[in-house]
Amino acid sequence: MQWVEDYQRKLCSAEDAVRVVGSGNRVYYGGNAATPLHLVRALAARGAELENVQLFHVLLLGEDPLSRPEMEKHFRHNSLFVGPADREAVNSGRADYIPVFLHAIPRLFLERIVPLDVAMVMVSPPDEHGFMSFGAEVMNARAACSTATKVIAQVNAQMPRVLGDSFIHVSQVGAIVEHDEALPELQPRPISDVERKIGEHIRGLITDGATIQMGIGGIPDAVWSMCDGLKDLGIHTEMLSDGAMHAIERGIVTGYKKTLHPGKAVITFALGTKALYSFLDNNPMVEAHPVDHVNDPFIIAQNDNMIAINSAIEVDLTGQVCADSIGPKIYSGFGGQVDFIRGGARSKGGKPIIALPATARGGAESRIAPMLKHGAGVVTTRADVHYVVTEFGIANLFGKNLRERAKALIGISHPKFRDELAAAAKKFL
Repeated sequence: MQWVEDYQRKLCSAEDAVRVVGSGNRVYYGGNAATPLHLVRALAARGAELENVQLFHVLLLGEDPLSRPEMEKHFRHNSLFVGPADREAVNSGRADYIPVFLHAIPRLFLERIVPLDVAMVMVSPPDEHGFMSFGAEVMNARAACSTATKVIAQVNAQMPRVLGDSFIHVSQVGAIVEHDEALPELQPRPISDVERKIGEHIRGLITDGATIQMGIGGIPDAVWSMCDGLKDLGIHTEMLSDGAMHAIERGIVTGYKKTLHPGKAVITFALGTKALYSFLDNNPMVEAHPVDHVNDPFIIAQNDNMIAINSAIEVDLTGQVCADSIGPKIYSGFGGQVDFIRGGARSKGGKPIIALPATARGGAESRIAPMLKHGAGVVTTRADVHYVVTEFGIANLFGKNLRERAKALIGISHPKFRDELAAAAKKFL
């Protein structure tokens, strides 16, 4: 078969593959569990030869050698979602953050707002037809690979072959590097009492046949753990977690009542344990699609009874949500929160939910605040917010005036902060 010869011809070492990167180039590389770490390490080894290479990516786990202080003159991150690997570099001024809705990232590449010279991705081995799966992260990979001048693929036998609109053909890449390594894992942690109480409140908002979106953390895990007894739930989410996998295995999630992609759990990336990656491999129930499909609010809204559950760092008394920064310090990114809050709000029977513990810093600070911290960014506007949930209950802000919103939010704040929040509301509202 012709693709086999093409594959063999393109095989090379990581060191040779990354030589296509030149000073001043713009390079996209996959993130989350699909970060092509072998290629990243090879590129870092060339640091002294390069200047001002612009890097674009979403969340990076662990340590990224390209963001070390000594790399400052050689590589500059333009993070589309800040994570553990580049948070310090962004906040110290060695790297940059681009605020952007997750569904809009492919547009940056497709419309050449950010023209790419090189795309580096990690993929599964090719099937009998020469197609390689983007696996654990489809996200922006298709847009990056279709517009970059050069494409480098790290073929990893441990990358699951995830089905859906998630493939690239051998003919579409310029260099292939075979290197097997374990995917980064996110181990579930025990669910706290606060997360369990929040989960109980959210569970009361979910009905049979609803379609669910949830992300990382104890609150999503708590909700999934409490869904026993519900029937025919569906999944349309940017991220698939171990909690969602277990719900599918328990028969709670079937997708049979979904109004869009019935019978399929639709995702754009997965992050969790090795068991999750094994579950994804050739599993016809799961479809991975590019993020400009999965996170498009218009697409999301086509799922009736869409339950969108997202987190926040703090919420002010008018309903403004900060989710990407702690004051002016960038912590994460816009991600898909607004995509799903707006899509859920437009869904027939949908419920967009912001869920957060009532306090931070060991109970010393209320996360329901009179005003957002100085320098904090508004991710979700007060007009977008419907349900806010803490361990103390549910506030539905939709259609309420500012004074009514403040009263509802004070009612789900920690009791020890309610008097000062009420005093602030009287003063400012």
